[in-house]
Amino acid sequence: MLMPKRVKHRKQFRGSMAGKAQRGNQITYGEYGIVALEPCWIKSNQIEAARVAMTRYIKRGGRVWIKIYPDKPVTTKPAETRMGSGKGTLEYWVAVVKPGRVMFEIAGVPEELAKEALRLATHKLPCRCKVVSKADLEGGVANEN
Repeated sequence: MLMPKRVKHRKQFRGSMAGKAQRGNQITYGEYGIVALEPCWIKSNQIEAARVAMTRYIKRGGRVWIKIYPDKPVTTKPAETRMGSGKGTLEYWVAVVKPGRVMFEIAGVPEELAKEALRLATHKLPCRCKVVSKADLEGGVANEN
């Protein structure tokens, strides 16, 4: 799973996911990509599952780029624990994704193959997504359906 080697602070506040993605909203490396349509936290194991689904479908041809990285720690307290006694222990890492963010890119395979691989990957992700091509995003943020 993806996770940082070391961090400045072991635990973080939950933060806010308001607004659209200001950065990472263009397809920069590949030809086709997956764009988030709603804000969410994506766990490291969900990123890995999407990557595996894509690479299996394209039979390890072409090239896949992962443009999100899980660098936010999420903590949970044990079940049936009383209030107080501090913040819980670190459980998993998430990537904060805002609408318009390009999460995965793919290149080097035919269009039908690329779009189907990305469609399979969207089923592994917890938010609504859209498969787009580089030409679709020329104007900037992906328009809603």
